[in-house]
Amino acid sequence: MTINDLLTEQIIGYCYRVANELGYGFLEKVYENALAHELRKAKVDFVQQQGIEVFYDGVNVGNYLADLIVEGRVLVELKSALAIEDAHVAQCLHYLKATNLETCLLINFAKSKVEIRRFGMSDRKGYGEMEVDVKDSL
Repeated sequence: MTINDLLTEQIIGYCYRVANELGYGFLEKVYENALAHELRKAKVDFVQQQGIEVFYDGVNVGNYLADLIVEGRVLVELKSALAIEDAHVAQCLHYLKATNLETCLLINFAKSKVEIRRFGMSDRKGYGEMEVDVKDSL
């Protein structure tokens, strides 16, 4: 798991830049577009509103959109909510499982100080279970 690597640190830095410039109170989409602009300026490869398919028993049972997937390895889920809730955490963990990515950043812009949670997930060989590592950057 690489939840503390250079790429996640760069993304967090761009999030702080966006938060410092815009402040809090905008809709999530505003922050998403501003962060996408920062990534574009930095020439960081990313996909915005990436489709995620969820499979069960080999059948597609649902489709979701990830806010950003950066460098094909870090999923970024943005919120503008009063607080990070258990449902937001579950969303990130499910997205990681569905995409087989190892790292997710959950960023909440709704407060005067940006809330950041990092999640890392990797397969535990031989057990079919997932190992989760969480680091709060509050």
